[in-house]
Amino acid sequence: MVRYSGASTDFNEIHFSDRHARAIGLPSVVAHGMWTMGAGLKVVTDWVGDPARVLSYFVRFTRPVVVPDTDEGVEVVYTAKVTGVEDGVAKLSLSAHCGEDAVLGAARAEVRLD
Repeated sequence: MVRYSGASTDFNEIHFSDRHARAIGLPSVVAHGMWTMGAGLKVVTDWVGDPARVLSYFVRFTRPVVVPDTDEGVEVVYTAKVTGVEDGVAKLSLSAHCGEDAVLGAARAEVRLD
């Protein structure tokens, strides 16, 4: 979390300080939304094999990923499904869940297959 804060230049303490997160009413530190979004896109780029084939990517953030101050951390499970193929372009629907919570909504991508 701290390293991503540095890489993204987003130093909001809610992303790495449990004390600051709790002070504004969060249950614990929350992951950067862009990290959550980027991890979802990695599922797509791993499947298509070349990031340059991604034509579009869209997500709506529905819930933050709460990262408790424990050694176990937290798991976000990503899945993607091809919903259609036309003219060499695949449309994908993605989901991301942290426990029972959907953390991304309306997530979708389009990729060039050839």
